[in-house]
Amino acid sequence: MKHKTMASLGRISLFCILLTLLISCQRDTRGLVVGKIHKASKLATTEFTIDKIVHGTKTKKLGWFIKLSEARFIAYSKAKVTAGVNLQKLGKDDIEIDGRSISLRLPPIEVINFSYPPSDFVMDNNISKNGWASKVTVFDQEEFFRQAEMDIRNNLEHMGIVETTQEKTRNMLTALLRSFDYEEIYIEFKSNELIIDKVPLIKEEES
Repeated sequence: MKHKTMASLGRISLFCILLTLLISCQRDTRGLVVGKIHKASKLATTEFTIDKIVHGTKTKKLGWFIKLSEARFIAYSKAKVTAGVNLQKLGKDDIEIDGRSISLRLPPIEVINFSYPPSDFVMDNNISKNGWASKVTVFDQEEFFRQAEMDIRNNLEHMGIVETTQEKTRNMLTALLRSFDYEEIYIEFKSNELIIDKVPLIKEEES
Protein backbone atom coordinates (compact mmCIF):
# COMPACT_ATOMS: atom_id res chain seq x y z
CA MET A 1 0.00 0.00 0.00
CA LYS A 2 2.83 2.34 0.82
CA HIS A 3 4.48 1.59 -2.51
CA LYS A 4 1.31 2.49 -4.39
CA THR A 5 0.99 5.74 -2.43
CA MET A 6 4.62 6.61 -3.11
CA ALA A 7 4.17 5.81 -6.81
CA SER A 8 1.07 8.03 -6.97
CA LEU A 9 2.91 10.86 -5.26
CA GLY A 10 5.78 10.38 -7.69
CA ARG A 11 3.45 10.68 -10.68
CA ILE A 12 1.79 13.78 -9.20
CA SER A 13 5.16 15.40 -8.53
CA LEU A 14 6.35 14.60 -12.06
CA PHE A 15 3.12 16.03 -13.49
CA CYS A 16 3.54 19.23 -11.43
CA ILE A 17 7.12 19.59 -12.64
CA LEU A 18 6.12 19.12 -16.27
CA LEU A 19 3.21 21.57 -15.88
CA THR A 20 5.52 24.14 -14.28
CA LEU A 21 8.03 23.75 -17.10
CA LEU A 22 5.29 24.05 -19.71
CA ILE A 23 3.87 27.24 -18.15
CA SER A 24 7.37 28.65 -17.76
CA CYS A 25 8.16 27.84 -21.40
CA GLN A 26 4.94 29.50 -22.57
CA ARG A 27 5.74 32.61 -20.51
CA ASP A 28 9.26 32.73 -21.91
CA THR A 29 7.90 32.37 -25.46
CA ARG A 30 5.30 35.03 -24.83
CA GLY A 31 7.91 37.39 -23.41
CA LEU A 32 10.19 36.75 -26.38
CA VAL A 33 7.36 37.41 -28.86
CA VAL A 34 6.30 40.61 -27.09
CA GLY A 35 9.90 41.82 -26.99
CA LYS A 36 10.38 41.17 -30.71
CA ILE A 37 7.11 42.93 -31.55
CA HIS A 38 8.06 45.97 -29.48
CA LYS A 39 11.42 46.18 -31.25
CA ALA A 40 9.66 46.07 -34.62
CA SER A 41 8.01 49.47 -34.06
CA LYS A 42 10.47 51.28 -36.31
CA LEU A 43 9.81 48.76 -39.09
CA ALA A 44 6.03 49.16 -38.96
CA THR A 45 6.11 52.50 -40.74
CA THR A 46 5.24 53.81 -44.18
CA GLU A 47 6.51 56.97 -45.85
CA PHE A 48 4.37 59.09 -48.15
CA THR A 49 5.14 62.08 -50.37
CA ILE A 50 2.18 64.33 -51.13
CA ASP A 51 2.35 66.81 -54.00
CA LYS A 52 0.42 70.01 -53.44
CA ILE A 53 -0.24 72.93 -55.78
CA VAL A 54 -0.34 76.20 -53.87
CA HIS A 55 -2.36 79.00 -55.41
CA GLY A 56 -3.74 82.33 -54.37
CA THR A 57 -4.87 85.68 -55.70
CA LYS A 58 -4.78 89.23 -54.46
CA THR A 59 -7.22 91.71 -55.95
CA LYS A 60 -7.27 95.48 -55.94
CA LYS A 61 -10.81 96.86 -56.21
CA LEU A 62 -12.41 100.20 -56.52
CA GLY A 63 -15.25 100.08 -54.09
CA TRP A 64 -17.01 96.72 -53.82
CA PHE A 65 -17.53 95.76 -57.45
CA ILE A 66 -14.92 97.25 -59.77
CA LYS A 67 -11.77 95.11 -60.11
CA LEU A 68 -8.77 97.28 -60.94
CA SER A 69 -6.02 94.67 -60.82
CA GLU A 70 -5.37 91.06 -59.79
CA ALA A 71 -2.13 89.37 -58.78
CA ARG A 72 -1.83 85.59 -59.08
CA PHE A 73 0.46 83.17 -57.29
CA ILE A 74 1.15 79.52 -58.21
CA ALA A 75 3.75 77.24 -56.63
CA TYR A 76 4.43 73.52 -56.26
CA SER A 77 5.19 71.92 -52.92
CA LYS A 78 5.64 68.54 -51.24
CA ALA A 79 4.62 67.25 -47.83
CA LYS A 80 6.43 64.26 -46.36
CA VAL A 81 4.48 62.02 -44.00
CA THR A 82 5.59 59.02 -41.97
CA ALA A 83 2.80 56.87 -40.56
CA GLY A 84 3.03 53.76 -38.45
CA VAL A 85 1.96 51.74 -35.44
CA ASN A 86 3.41 52.41 -32.02
CA LEU A 87 3.88 48.78 -31.04
CA GLN A 88 5.22 49.92 -27.66
CA LYS A 89 1.58 50.54 -26.75
CA LEU A 90 0.77 46.85 -27.21
CA GLY A 91 -0.43 45.53 -23.85
CA LYS A 92 -0.47 42.00 -22.46
CA ASP A 93 -4.23 41.79 -23.00
CA ASP A 94 -3.73 42.56 -26.70
CA ILE A 95 -1.90 39.27 -27.29
CA GLU A 96 -3.53 35.86 -27.09
CA ILE A 97 -1.47 32.70 -27.59
CA ASP A 98 -3.00 29.25 -27.87
CA GLY A 99 -0.49 26.65 -28.96
CA ARG A 100 0.57 27.60 -32.48
CA SER A 101 -2.18 30.16 -32.81
CA ILE A 102 -1.64 33.84 -31.95
CA SER A 103 -4.00 36.84 -32.07
CA LEU A 104 -2.95 40.49 -31.92
CA ARG A 105 -5.02 43.62 -31.39
CA LEU A 106 -2.85 46.51 -32.57
CA PRO A 107 -3.10 50.22 -31.77
CA PRO A 108 -4.48 52.47 -34.54
CA ILE A 109 -2.27 53.96 -37.24
CA GLU A 110 -0.81 57.34 -36.33
CA VAL A 111 1.17 60.07 -38.06
CA ILE A 112 4.66 59.80 -36.61
CA ASN A 113 6.20 62.65 -38.56
CA PHE A 114 4.86 65.41 -40.81
CA SER A 115 7.08 67.86 -42.64
CA TYR A 116 6.34 70.54 -45.20
CA PRO A 117 9.84 71.78 -46.09
CA PRO A 118 10.20 75.19 -47.78
CA SER A 119 13.17 73.75 -49.68
CA ASP A 120 10.65 71.86 -51.85
CA PHE A 121 8.61 74.97 -52.71
CA VAL A 122 8.92 75.88 -56.41
CA MET A 123 7.22 79.00 -57.72
CA ASP A 124 5.73 78.94 -61.23
CA ASN A 125 6.92 82.22 -62.72
CA ASN A 126 5.00 81.65 -65.95
CA ILE A 127 1.66 81.87 -64.17
CA SER A 128 2.47 83.91 -61.08
CA LYS A 129 2.11 87.55 -62.01
CA ASN A 130 1.57 90.80 -60.18
CA GLY A 131 -1.03 93.29 -61.33
CA TRP A 132 -0.27 96.94 -61.92
CA ALA A 133 -2.13 97.89 -58.74
CA SER A 134 -1.78 94.68 -56.72
CA LYS A 135 1.19 92.64 -55.62
CA VAL A 136 1.67 89.29 -53.86
CA THR A 137 4.06 89.95 -51.00
CA VAL A 138 6.23 87.53 -49.06
CA PHE A 139 3.66 87.64 -46.27
CA ASP A 140 0.94 86.73 -48.75
CA GLN A 141 2.99 83.77 -49.94
CA GLU A 142 3.47 82.57 -46.36
CA GLU A 143 -0.29 82.70 -45.88
CA PHE A 144 -0.91 80.71 -49.07
CA PHE A 145 1.55 78.01 -47.94
CA ARG A 146 0.00 77.96 -44.45
CA GLN A 147 -3.43 77.36 -45.95
CA ALA A 148 -2.02 74.64 -48.21
CA GLU A 149 -0.45 72.85 -45.23
CA MET A 150 -3.72 73.05 -43.33
CA ASP A 151 -5.55 71.56 -46.31
CA ILE A 152 -3.08 68.63 -46.48
CA ARG A 153 -3.38 67.92 -42.77
CA ASN A 154 -7.19 68.03 -42.89
CA ASN A 155 -7.26 65.47 -45.72
CA LEU A 156 -4.63 62.98 -44.55
CA GLU A 157 -7.25 60.49 -43.39
CA HIS A 158 -8.69 60.35 -46.92
CA MET A 159 -5.40 59.56 -48.70
CA GLY A 160 -5.22 55.80 -48.09
CA ILE A 161 -2.54 56.14 -45.42
CA VAL A 162 -4.38 53.92 -42.94
CA GLU A 163 -5.05 51.08 -45.39
CA THR A 164 -1.51 51.07 -46.80
CA THR A 165 0.17 51.15 -43.39
CA GLN A 166 -2.12 48.47 -41.96
CA GLU A 167 -1.30 46.14 -44.85
CA LYS A 168 2.44 46.69 -44.47
CA THR A 169 2.22 46.12 -40.71
CA ARG A 170 0.25 42.89 -41.16
CA ASN A 171 2.75 41.56 -43.69
CA MET A 172 5.72 42.46 -41.52
CA LEU A 173 4.31 40.99 -38.31
CA THR A 174 3.05 37.86 -40.09
CA ALA A 175 6.56 37.17 -41.39
CA LEU A 176 7.97 37.78 -37.90
CA LEU A 177 5.49 35.47 -36.19
CA ARG A 178 5.97 32.76 -38.81
CA SER A 179 9.59 32.63 -37.68
CA PHE A 180 8.28 31.58 -34.24
CA ASP A 181 6.45 28.63 -35.86
CA TYR A 182 2.98 30.09 -35.42
CA GLU A 183 0.66 28.53 -37.98
CA GLU A 184 -2.47 30.60 -37.32
CA ILE A 185 -1.93 34.37 -37.10
CA TYR A 186 -4.78 36.79 -36.56
CA ILE A 187 -4.08 40.53 -36.64
CA GLU A 188 -6.66 43.25 -36.20
CA PHE A 189 -6.57 46.94 -35.32
CA LYS A 190 -8.45 48.57 -32.48
CA SER A 191 -9.52 51.38 -34.78
CA ASN A 192 -9.38 52.31 -38.46
CA GLU A 193 -8.97 55.99 -37.64
CA LEU A 194 -5.78 57.92 -38.33
CA ILE A 195 -4.31 59.52 -35.22
CA ILE A 196 -2.97 63.00 -36.03
CA ASP A 197 -1.53 65.46 -33.55
CA LYS A 198 -3.40 68.71 -33.79
CA VAL A 199 -1.06 71.56 -34.69
CA PRO A 200 -2.24 75.16 -34.27
CA LEU A 201 -1.52 76.68 -37.68
CA ILE A 202 -3.41 79.92 -37.09
CA LYS A 203 -1.46 82.41 -35.04
CA GLU A 204 -3.43 83.89 -32.20
CA GLU A 205 -3.63 87.65 -32.26
CA GLU A 206 -1.80 89.31 -29.45
CA SER A 207 -4.18 90.92 -27.02
